[in-house]
Amino acid sequence: MYNRIWKIFGWGIAVFALFSTYVWVVNRNTRDMTTRQKILRAMYPVFTGIQRLTGAQAKTYVAPKGQANAGSIHALTFQMNDGTEKSLDAYRGKKILIVDTASDCGYTGQYQQLQALQDKYPDKLVVIGFPANDFKEQEKGTDAEIASFCKLNYGVRFPLASKSSVVKGSAQHPVFQWLIDSSRNGWNTRPPAWNFMKYLLDEEGRLVGVFEPAVNPMGEALREMVQS
Repeated sequence: MYNRIWKIFGWGIAVFALFSTYVWVVNRNTRDMTTRQKILRAMYPVFTGIQRLTGAQAKTYVAPKGQANAGSIHALTFQMNDGTEKSLDAYRGKKILIVDTASDCGYTGQYQQLQALQDKYPDKLVVIGFPANDFKEQEKGTDAEIASFCKLNYGVRFPLASKSSVVKGSAQHPVFQWLIDSSRNGWNTRPPAWNFMKYLLDEEGRLVGVFEPAVNPMGEALREMVQS
C-alpha cells in the first residue's frame, strides 16, 4: 500500500514539474504578470479547445437581412485609455469590432488574436477593447496598468477604452447600452455573456454580428464577416 502511495506521489511531483516547466516556457518573455495570469496564458489553448468542442459560449449571431430599423453607432463617443475623448464616427468607412476585455480571464489570450486580426485587415477593420471588471472581478488594474499589461505581454496596439462597466445597470457604458438595445441597433438584445464578447459593426456603424466569448477572433466566421 505504501509503495502505491509513493508511486502516486511521485507521479504527482513529475506532472507538477512538467506543468511548471511548460508554464515557464510559455511565459518566458512576459513581464509583470501574476502567477494566475501566467497559468491562464499557458492553459488558453486547452481552455478554448474544450469550449469549442462543447460549443459553450461559442455561438455567432448575424443581423437579419435588411435591418429595417438599424441605426448607427457613429454618433457615440468613448473615453480612451489615456483619458482622451474619441468619436466612433472617426472610424466611419471601416468595420469596428468592439470587445469587452479582462486581464485575468481564461480568454485573455484572445488579446493576441485580436491584434492579429487587426493586423490582417488594417484598411478594413479597427478593434476596440473595453476593459471591464464586471465578471468575477477579472480586471482590477488601473487604465495605465491595463495598457502596460496588454502591450508588454500580448503586443496590443489597437485602441483601448478607459475601464468601464459593460453589463446592464446605471453604470453601463453608453456604447454597450446601444449594442444591446434593439430599438437603437435594429435587432440585438444580447448583453456580454462574459469577457471577450464581440460586436461587429459595418462601415456605416450598423451592428452586423455578435460573437460569444469562445469564438476565435481569427476563426473563419469572424474573418468572413470582416472581409464581406
